[in-house]
Amino acid sequence: MPKMKSNSGAKKRFRVTGSGKIKRKKAFKRHILTKKSSKTKRQLGQSTLVTDADAPKVRQLIPNKF
Repeated sequence: MPKMKSNSGAKKRFRVTGSGKIKRKKAFKRHILTKKSSKTKRQLGQSTLVTDADAPKVRQLIPNKF
């Protein structure tokens, strides 16, 4: 039986919390920041959780983290 391999891109993008939920960073904070308000930029800097609908797909990409 072959080894189970994690998706390398997903390994770098997602973290698993202590309760088993999946954390992710928010998008749109890399460039073109001058037109975004300070409030928007501050909120984009915070991490958030992956939605319940997408969590199973992410779990498939990083099976070794669980």
